[in-house]
Amino acid sequence: MAKPNYSFEKRQRELAKKKKKEEKVKEKAGRKTGADGESDSVADEGEGSAPAADAAGQAPI
Repeated sequence: MAKPNYSFEKRQRELAKKKKKEEKVKEKAGRKTGADGESDSVADEGEGSAPAADAAGQAPI
């Protein structure tokens, strides 16, 4: 039976944490800068158009 590679698993967890943290910082910065113009852009959209996804790939709330 093969031995588990704990170093690889640990590195993958660290990379996942780092990526998640960077996404949080990016999202926070986007909310800070986009808070003023966000309400105007939502009002300008037509009724038939679907909301566009933001940079993180999530639909705006």
